[in-house]
Amino acid sequence: MKRILFISAIAALMLSACGAGAATQVASYRDVVGPSAGGAAPMEAPAAESFAADAAVPGGNPQSAAVARLVIQNANLSIVVVDVKTRIQAITKMAEEMGGFVVSSNVYQAYASNGATVPEANLVIRIPEAKLDEALAEIKADTVEVQDESRSGQDVTAEYVDLQSRLKNLEAAEAQLTKILEQAETTEDVLNVFNQLTSIREQIEVVKGQIKYYEESAALSAITIRIISQETIQPIKIGPWTPKGAISDAIQDLVYFWQSFVEFFIFVILNFLPKLLLIALVYGLPLWLIIRAVQNYRSKRKGTQTPPAPTKAKK
Repeated sequence: MKRILFISAIAALMLSACGAGAATQVASYRDVVGPSAGGAAPMEAPAAESFAADAAVPGGNPQSAAVARLVIQNANLSIVVVDVKTRIQAITKMAEEMGGFVVSSNVYQAYASNGATVPEANLVIRIPEAKLDEALAEIKADTVEVQDESRSGQDVTAEYVDLQSRLKNLEAAEAQLTKILEQAETTEDVLNVFNQLTSIREQIEVVKGQIKYYEESAALSAITIRIISQETIQPIKIGPWTPKGAISDAIQDLVYFWQSFVEFFIFVILNFLPKLLLIALVYGLPLWLIIRAVQNYRSKRKGTQTPPAPTKAKK
């Protein structure tokens, strides 16, 4: 009987701990904010009381409490500048001075209207959410053109509150299982409780990681910047036509033609002519000797035959 009550207590704790987290699915990191901010120092977490969904008031009537919204804000920019590399350095310095950092930087080659190669870059930075407007204004300052600008926000307050509630239930279940483990008498009971306790602790770590992600994502806004060189958007310029240029181009083409023709002629003489002579000696000479011998044989054979006697005509 004691064993049955012991197992029932463990099952009840597991159900109460897991039931709070089953109702809510939390969005993954990439679906919410995009690039990883690995290595960032954790920001100050919002107070847990600020995100309580309901609060009990005297008299036993539940009342909705004020909720501090937790919003992840991101921005995207496409700017045209005179010097791409200089602007990358300036944005990197700005992010560091504001307490942010560079997530990724990619510089590659693009083509201008005249066919020349020019640098172009994609840059992702993270800035404290309170300085997002200031950072956007500084990035757009002294640019040739702002081709595109967008800003988005995602309210994750509900997910954050659910995670806090789930963490509280899991920690309560962990404490109860720890007490039960201390009172367990048989080896089988100890192993059962230890396995359940290990599972609860793994869930606690996962929930804490998700909470930390939401806090840091809301505290640091991501700005994705495409930096375009001014030479890329320059229109094609067509200069005035002059006969002098056409004549010089025609003469130059003629010189190139004669140069190519002479080079081809020299190539044929030095390369193909010796090969043709060798083929003639190897295959042509024996064939000619055979044909000559056959002709001589036929001529001798015709010379040995007696010509027929002439017939006399009747008078």
